[in-house]
Amino acid sequence: MKHLHGRTALVTGASGGLGRVVARALAREGVAVAVSGRREDRLAELVAELRALGARAEAVPGDLNRLDLLDALIERTEAAVGPLDVLVNNAGVENVSAYTRLDPAELTAMVDVNLTAPLLLTRRVLPGMLDRGLGHVVFVSSLAAKIGPAYCAPYAATKAGLIGLTQSLRAEHAGAPVGFSVVCPGFIAGDGMYQRMTERGIRAGRMAGETSTDKVAAAVIRAIRRDLPEVVESGAPIRPLLALAQIAPGLAERVAARFGATEMFRRLSEDRGRVEPDG
Repeated sequence: MKHLHGRTALVTGASGGLGRVVARALAREGVAVAVSGRREDRLAELVAELRALGARAEAVPGDLNRLDLLDALIERTEAAVGPLDVLVNNAGVENVSAYTRLDPAELTAMVDVNLTAPLLLTRRVLPGMLDRGLGHVVFVSSLAAKIGPAYCAPYAATKAGLIGLTQSLRAEHAGAPVGFSVVCPGFIAGDGMYQRMTERGIRAGRMAGETSTDKVAAAVIRAIRRDLPEVVESGAPIRPLLALAQIAPGLAERVAARFGATEMFRRLSEDRGRVEPDG
């Protein structure tokens, strides 16, 4: 989808940090943007910003924990901005903790928001995209899906599911006029879980790097325009390590340990905070 002007999009998790920046990036491309999240006050502020940029924008509040209401969310979105050309599955839940300290409700909530909701939303919009001969779906995953850091087991597992989902959908719809991309951010400075780390004086090492919401949003736009299968945006040349993990997983584990990530997440897990940075 090289030309975005005049298209329509839904961004989930838009009352949080990254979702807001992705929505702005789409608006600057001339896209009519529907923004969804749980905080109606934040959505209203964002809609005002997007309209000030000259974009058509509408707020469509919704809670992705309510899986039974996702069809209605799409119906309200398309009533507001029209049939969807782009879906950005951005909303996510992070919970840094020792695995056995998470109760079953916390585990299933992360699965629902991070994986099941994108599955259902994509299933709902895909037939219309295929019928109209145009569409693109973006899944916002994480570098954690590639490396699997300690104290992030359910988060890493659900985000890894988005990578597999993207690969399968691309294979199933190869040659169709609909694209699928997964974007895997690393540590995003000033946002979400990593912001909590820096507030406690914990920072990623040079090997892991840092990125920004603006760079991740640009990666989303690039993925849509070029129909890229996967984009890793970490602020560091980390792809050699990811390649090594496929060839020699044991060696890659030892190299990854030099990131200091285990100690970083262990310290963060001490306050057992659930973070929902993306609305």
